Amino acid sequence: MTQALYRATDEYVIQQRQTPGKHRVSVSRILEILGVSRSGYYTWKKHVPSKSEKHREEIKRKIRDIYRESYQNYGAPKITQKLRSQGEQISEKTVGNYMRQMGLKAQWVKPFTYTTTDSDCNVKLENILEEQFNPKAPNTVWVSDITYIWTKNEGFVYLTSIMDLYSRKIIAWTLSNTLEARYVSETVKKAKAVRNVEKTLLFHSDRGSQYVSETFLNVTEEMIHSYSKKAYPWDNACIESFHALIKREWLKKKQIQGYKEAYKLVFEYIETFYNTVRIHSHCGYLSPKQYEEEYLSSH
Repeated sequence: MTQALYRATDEYVIQQRQTPGKHRVSVSRILEILGVSRSGYYTWKKHVPSKSEKHREEIKRKIRDIYRESYQNYGAPKITQKLRSQGEQISEKTVGNYMRQMGLKAQWVKPFTYTTTDSDCNVKLENILEEQFNPKAPNTVWVSDITYIWTKNEGFVYLTSIMDLYSRKIIAWTLSNTLEARYVSETVKKAKAVRNVEKTLLFHSDRGSQYVSETFLNVTEEMIHSYSKKAYPWDNACIESFHALIKREWLKKKQIQGYKEAYKLVFEYIETFYNTVRIHSHCGYLSPKQYEEEYLSSH
C-alpha cells in the first residue's frame, strides 16, 4: 500500500511540474496533502528496483494490458491463461492478488432467468440433446435463443442468435424490432449459408412459438429438432449464457438509444470480440474461431 502511495505521489509531482508556474503546487505541499513523509518519499525515489521487483512490475503491466484489451471483462483465470500463453509461469492466485492490488475486477455474471413463454402447438417437442454440451465436431449441434435488449427511444429490440455448440461460436444472428417467427427463420438461413452444411445436424432451442412455427419447421426440415423440457432452461444453458455475457460485458455499459445503436454494439461484440478474440475455458482458452481452426487443421 505504501509503495502504491509513493507511486501515486510521484505521478502527481510529475504532473505538477508540467503545470504553469502560478498554478503549480510545491512538492512539500503535495506530500503534506497526501500525508506522505518527505524522507520516506525521497528514500523511495532513490531506491533501485531489484530484478524481482522489475519482473513483478512488468507482470502487473501485462495484467493491466490484458484486462484493458478484454474491455475489463477478464478475471484472474483468463488473465492467467493469457500470461501463460506469453511464456509467463504464474499461478492464478498470484494474478488475483496483483489484480486486487491494482483495483482490477472482472464483472460478475448475473445468473440468467427463464422468461420464454411455452408454446401451445401440436408439434412433438422432444429433448434429444439432453444436456450433452460437448459435440466432437463443428456443425453437429446448433443451439438458438432469443433475448430482449432495452433501448431508450424505441423500447425493446430482439436478438436471435445461433451458436455452434462445438466451439460456442455465434454463427448467425439477427436483430429485430418484433418477435415474429420470420426472424428466427432468417437467422437459420444465414447460418446455413455461412456454414454450407452437407450433413444432418441437431438443432436445439426452447419451446417458444417461433421455434415451432411453420416457417421455422420448413427452413429446418433437413435437421433433427430438439427442444428444452418445459420450464427447464438448463437444456439451453450455453446460448442463454452467451446472451447473459453480451449484456454484462457490452450492452449494459451503454445507454442504448435505439435499434441502430443496438445493432452496432451487437455487431462489435460478436464479430470483433466474442468470436475472434475472447478466450473461452471450453475452448482450452482459445477464441471460438481459433478453436475451430485447430479442429480443421487436424482433420
